[in-house]
Amino acid sequence: MGAIKTIDNGRRPSAPPLGRRASGFVLRSVLERVENWLGKRRSRLALLQLTDEQLRDVGISRDEARREGLRPFWD
Repeated sequence: MGAIKTIDNGRRPSAPPLGRRASGFVLRSVLERVENWLGKRRSRLALLQLTDEQLRDVGISRDEARREGLRPFWD
């Protein structure tokens, strides 16, 4: 036991308190979720802007595009 204390001077590496780490994780999770929602919303709005020819190219109808484009961002 004495040899170990000699090597590390009896100190433990400092780490942020558990609450701080947990809050950072929560914040990161919330930001990722919001980013995901915004990406879905942008994609759905872009889908509404496609022409009939472009929709045919991707294989969906105007009604399908409208239904998808009008879905709420969290869905």
